Amino acid sequence: MLALLGSTFITVFLAELGDKTQLAIVSISGTTSRPGAVFAGSAAALVLASMVGAAAGGSLSTVIPPDALQLLASVGFLILGSRLILRSSRSGDGENGETTTP
Repeated sequence: MLALLGSTFITVFLAELGDKTQLAIVSISGTTSRPGAVFAGSAAALVLASMVGAAAGGSLSTVIPPDALQLLASVGFLILGSRLILRSSRSGDGENGETTTP
């Protein structure tokens, strides 16, 4: 059991380094003075997402066609990416809507 725990930890840790989640966390924590809250929220989200993935396993694809799952995931990433782009395009806007100058 310890070998499975260790290999899972190493695999997930290495997979998460430098991915979009880490970049999003860096971006969010750079806009706030409360990086601890960002850490807690991101850690809870990763734990929940991992729990859902472990519980669902491959059984979800027997209920929903794999093509539909891929389409749903694609649309979700498109929505999230669009929101991040729109948010970042508001150049100079502070958290209170104030414009800052360099």
